[in-house]
Amino acid sequence: QVQLVESGGGLVQAGGSLRLSCAASMSIFSIAVMVWYRQASGKQRELVATITSGGRTNYADSVKGRFTISRDNAKKILYLQMNSLKTEDTAVYYCEGTLGSLDYWGQGTQVTVSS
Repeated sequence: QVQLVESGGGLVQAGGSLRLSCAASMSIFSIAVMVWYRQASGKQRELVATITSGGRTNYADSVKGRFTISRDNAKKILYLQMNSLKTEDTAVYYCEGTLGSLDYWGQGTQVTVSS
């Protein structure tokens, strides 16, 4: 069964903003560590941001100050607010939820930033 579904991707000009959402159906959402990854064409997957169940966040250096990860445990939704987008942010963005040996992934959403 589907556990994580990303949405909110699209085409945006450089300097613009997008907000990605990741809707979860898994029962462990509120206690899971949630992560946003991205993978650009021809490149390795890159960790973008993480948020713990308690709200502690961590970001890749490449997105610090521009991206904000957040979560709504009541609605079981993970967010990624992306501001001041750059062409190098173009990638498929994935969310992951993990707790111990449990690991869930979404199908990804494409973000394309044009110059």
